Amino acid sequence: MKAGCGRVIVGFHAGSATISELSSTYPLKLLSSRNPRPDVAVVYLLSYGGGLVAGDIVSLSASVQSHATLVFLTQGSTKVFKQRPARPLHNPDLPTRQSLTCTLAGPSSLLLLLPDPVTCFANASYTQCQSFHLAPSASLVLLDWLTSGRSSTGEAWDFARYYSSNQIFIDGKLIAHDTVLLDHTQSNPGGHLPARTLKDRLAPYSCYATLILIGDRAKPILDGLKERYAKISVFQRREPESLIWSLSPLSGNEKDGWVARVAAEDTEAVRSWLGDALSSIENVVGTDVHRRLFS
Repeated sequence: MKAGCGRVIVGFHAGSATISELSSTYPLKLLSSRNPRPDVAVVYLLSYGGGLVAGDIVSLSASVQSHATLVFLTQGSTKVFKQRPARPLHNPDLPTRQSLTCTLAGPSSLLLLLPDPVTCFANASYTQCQSFHLAPSASLVLLDWLTSGRSSTGEAWDFARYYSSNQIFIDGKLIAHDTVLLDHTQSNPGGHLPARTLKDRLAPYSCYATLILIGDRAKPILDGLKERYAKISVFQRREPESLIWSLSPLSGNEKDGWVARVAAEDTEAVRSWLGDALSSIENVVGTDVHRRLFS
């Protein structure tokens, strides 16, 4: 197995989720964790040294078989450094790349991808490409979010580039390709208006999140969000709200899935919103894991 690669295979036998393969190589590290429910497998995605640096390439594949549930978590935010302190690189301008390919191969399989947010340090460049291949009756809960940087040091959208791509296939058909690209390219090239920095364009918010919900096993989450969204009143404000969110179908067909988008002035506000939105998964991941994720 090449450096930075990992593979997870989760099956289901006699009422229990079984991890038949769990392998990884530096700088990626995969650890399985006990879960109160035997039918749920929990795997942590870790990186040596607490983050990724310029030039790191991580490639992970996962397969979830019929009736099995896999929960992917991280321990703390995914930090993207330009280089590690005291370890200068020959070429610190290389991008950091991370890819994930997940196959939900059978009926009632479920993947919950619930990482902590990505935090890109000043001048870092990060590319993340994820693809999900679902059987017609499989389910997916996908969280993808990022912060503006190290607020403790005054950083705010000071990274060089951030790119995130999520492709979702159901029964071999591409039903969604959700992409976020943030860089310092001028927002008004060749125009007469003053150029706006990335910080200007994203203000006043410092944390953005995307939550994608697909399948019957994600329906309790979706039903709760629909109920909350129906109660939102829209009216003009002089100042932007501290947290905003939206809910819409992922494609032209509501049966394909839904996407919620959240933005807030601070990360903890988004974390709290996610904790409320995902309260129904506590009986899947366990009380301790849910509390660590969202409190």
